Amino acid sequence: MSDEVSGKIRIVKIVDGTVIDHIRAGNALEVLKILGITGKNGNVVTLAMNISSSRIEKKDIVKVENRSLDSVEVARIALVAPEATINLIENSKVIKKTRVELPETITGIMRCPNERCVTNKEREPIQAKYQVVSQKPIQLKCLYCWTLIDEPDILPLFTVR
Repeated sequence: MSDEVSGKIRIVKIVDGTVIDHIRAGNALEVLKILGITGKNGNVVTLAMNISSSRIEKKDIVKVENRSLDSVEVARIALVAPEATINLIENSKVIKKTRVELPETITGIMRCPNERCVTNKEREPIQAKYQVVSQKPIQLKCLYCWTLIDEPDILPLFTVR
């Protein structure tokens, strides 16, 4: 019986790179966006959306060949996919598997939605800094103006890399 007929999807393994698994169903495109992956930078990217998962019912998966993630990228992923796992692949083997975690504070990843915040003033070279108030659902508080940001409002605030 073929994989297609059995209802299973076969996703090809990568030799070297990163696999971001257990992304909330429908959020893989957001992960690509916050990582700046457009498909034009040459890396092979595999994207699977809304596939069955025993852990979270339905999930998305992103595989990026020849790329590893830094701590800022992992923090960005945690904001839009808090249940995600990141697998570092070398020579077709998982050499490191971690779950994303929100740090206690987040700096320089996104702008403050409060236009009057000191971090939005052109004269002030201050990066927005947030305290994580809640992890489920995610809620952040600007440490300069105390503006609260709820999970659905986070993605539009990401700063351009």
